[in-house]
Amino acid sequence: MSAPSVLVLYNEPVLPVDHPDAGSEHDILDTVADTFKILKAAGFATTKLGVNYDPQPLLDALKANRPDAVFNLFEGLATQTGTEVSAAALLEWVNVPFTGCPSSALTYGRDKVRAKYVLSAAGIPTPEFVVVDALPVPRWRRAWPAIVKPAFQDASVGIDQNSVVTSQKQLDERVKFVLATYGAPVLVERFVSGREFHVNMIEERATPGAPPRVLPLCEIAYTNETPGRWPVYTFTAKWHENSDEYKAAPVRTSVAVAPDDFARLALIAQRAYRALQCRDYARIDVRMDADGNVFVLEMNPNPYLNSIALVDGLATIGRSHSWLLVEMVLAALARGGRDVDTSAITVPTIKVTV
Repeated sequence: MSAPSVLVLYNEPVLPVDHPDAGSEHDILDTVADTFKILKAAGFATTKLGVNYDPQPLLDALKANRPDAVFNLFEGLATQTGTEVSAAALLEWVNVPFTGCPSSALTYGRDKVRAKYVLSAAGIPTPEFVVVDALPVPRWRRAWPAIVKPAFQDASVGIDQNSVVTSQKQLDERVKFVLATYGAPVLVERFVSGREFHVNMIEERATPGAPPRVLPLCEIAYTNETPGRWPVYTFTAKWHENSDEYKAAPVRTSVAVAPDDFARLALIAQRAYRALQCRDYARIDVRMDADGNVFVLEMNPNPYLNSIALVDGLATIGRSHSWLLVEMVLAALARGGRDVDTSAITVPTIKVTV
């Protein structure tokens, strides 16, 4: 039996390296290199393809040498973020199985407003919110502070210290800025003070149909107590390694919390994972207030695969990053009905770039 063929699909960066948002886009290249190396070493017939503004090379590749599965690392073009959904939908259209979340979940990940409505309708706790499509901004009738977010961005694009507002005047100004910069709609939600966790979840082929497994928690452990500085995971805090905000927002992995708190948080995250139609793996971002109440902030259906949080979380449960990649490929192949001689597939020991 020939080795299953796997195409690693990714988005070629389109922003110049000196663009302020370039850091969130260029990291994909390290992930691609590690993923290709791991899958090839595992025994899959592996190729890779980067696509930018023209999807034709992908269509040509699928027609000329149709792979048994696609490892989907396509995060969308920075200038056309909706293409993340388009790539998955195209693969679904031509019936090629792929790893990760389906296009429906990727849509929720790209549309914070739609995701909030689904979470609310499902009874999953999420901060109270309003949606602003145009000026004037409606009066905020909930507790201050509030936080203002572009609805169709991810990777903290559009989030900075001015995103948190404490008065109607500040809210009006910030919404006006976000509308002008990123377009409508704008999401305004109650700012929840407390601990912020990234909750990575994976599905295991050994337990089909079971709730996703919640990995040990990752916490954004804000340390800066400068007056006026909000504990927010801004774009600067996430991507600008030499900045004060980055240094004041260290990422702590495999964080232990009280068993009752973890059980409650895990259940909420699992419910959100299912409600938003995730598959294979995803990350739910939550905050826990001083009373132990958990609120889902948003879902990332295509999180950074080489993140230290995911790598360390897997190691804590006795799994490796390479194991997860192989598992996802095998799951995608099974969805496509491809029989695999698993004795010919190994899990390599390869250290990834984090």
